Amino acid sequence: MNFPTTQKNSAAIRSRYLRWVTASMLLAVFSSMGNVLFSQTPNIVILFADDLGYGELGCQGNPEIPTPHIDSIAANGVRFTSGYVTGPNCSPSRAGLLTGRTPTRFGYEFNPIGARNEEPESGLPAAQITIAEALQNAGYTTGVIGKWHQGGHAKYHPFRHGFDEFFGFTHEGHYFVPPPYAGVTTMLRRKALPGGSQGRWIGNKGLIYSTHMGSNEPDYDANNPIIRGGQPVVEHEYLTDALTREAVDFIDRHDDKPFFLYLAYNAVHSPLQGADAYMKKFAHIEDIHRRIFAAMLANMDDSVGAVLKQLRTSGLEDNTLIFFLSDNGGPTRELTSSNLPLRGSKGQMYEGAIRVPFMVQWKDHLPAGKTYQKPVSSMDIFATAAELAAAESPRQLEGVNLIPYLKGEDSSRPHETLFWRQGGKAAMRHGDWKLVRMGGKSRAGNAPWELYDLSTDISEADNLAKTHPAVLQQLIDRWETLNSKMSEPLF
Repeated sequence: MNFPTTQKNSAAIRSRYLRWVTASMLLAVFSSMGNVLFSQTPNIVILFADDLGYGELGCQGNPEIPTPHIDSIAANGVRFTSGYVTGPNCSPSRAGLLTGRTPTRFGYEFNPIGARNEEPESGLPAAQITIAEALQNAGYTTGVIGKWHQGGHAKYHPFRHGFDEFFGFTHEGHYFVPPPYAGVTTMLRRKALPGGSQGRWIGNKGLIYSTHMGSNEPDYDANNPIIRGGQPVVEHEYLTDALTREAVDFIDRHDDKPFFLYLAYNAVHSPLQGADAYMKKFAHIEDIHRRIFAAMLANMDDSVGAVLKQLRTSGLEDNTLIFFLSDNGGPTRELTSSNLPLRGSKGQMYEGAIRVPFMVQWKDHLPAGKTYQKPVSSMDIFATAAELAAAESPRQLEGVNLIPYLKGEDSSRPHETLFWRQGGKAAMRHGDWKLVRMGGKSRAGNAPWELYDLSTDISEADNLAKTHPAVLQQLIDRWETLNSKMSEPLF
């Protein structure tokens, strides 16, 4: 039915039209402002290696295994020569990275392995706010790809810690290629070789046994499937390549909005499995043990290169804050992973366990090719990312925003004191002094305190405990004060 148009009706129609036009213009303005804000908010990418030694990268001084893609992060950004993690092994270190806190403050002291990953008490408590939760609440899309190792029980799933997407596994390790080990050379630990002998047995079908560790290879894949979201999947690619495929896809799908990607490779963690193409590349390395390690590291380096390439393809290279670090020092005897010139290896409290390869890149915002020598911590990643993302940080956060230090706006030390404890093993860095105690798993026993001056002795070769008793006691008193503020172990 048609109604006659009156002057009053025409005025009403014009008024509604003007309101619609005004609303549309405001919507366009606010949408444009939102896009500008998104373009100014950096994406955050953490590239996390597993068991990589301090001295194994080209930029760290190793000429044997080329790592050009990882090295490029240091060349385009800042390399930390005193970069620390919060634990001497995998799980506590990851808990500290994710929460920005010393893990012993909330009882995350030990490293669950095997079936213990599934126990209800073994995992990152829900009360601990993660970097993913903070960034998700600031509007970021969040994803974790690779090794979780923060609890295999349902209540510790990454989805319950602020991650929108998950592809990977929940235990401490995983085979890169499962039996029958197609396309790889595999070296496994065994208590005894065929015939009951000791040493190394090299078969003619790509499988090697070695008794050098005195134990069998852990049952990494037992009840530990590759998971997409919440469901197990069958993965056919070499695992490093599969994780990279998923990371590249994550960036491609989310390059129109701010995102946080935590890419936790399980390379170069055991089991030792080198893909055929990389084994050929390092055929000149005579020791097959070292050759497999080189193949695994070079494979991971190419994978990092693929991630960096996707950031460039998506036009995000200049607006992405990229961290690369290892979860702890290399277990040299197990993998050949070198921590030189540092002393010790994974699981200890010497520098070789807790000082790691560590670098950051943020093009056009941070200086390029710079080395930063003052102590920094993996806890600082949370604080730095939260500040740049304008995310709300938990008040108990112990890390600091590194940007002012790296730009030269703050000349002080980011951390005057760093603390570690794992059973009877303990350490503290205060200034340039390092306090170390290497007791047993459950208690210190009669293990003596050791004292080192890291300003002149990063190799911890000269124990000054007897020659500097006053300094030793002052540091012990400080360690005890900090220790009194820590929690009892959760598991």
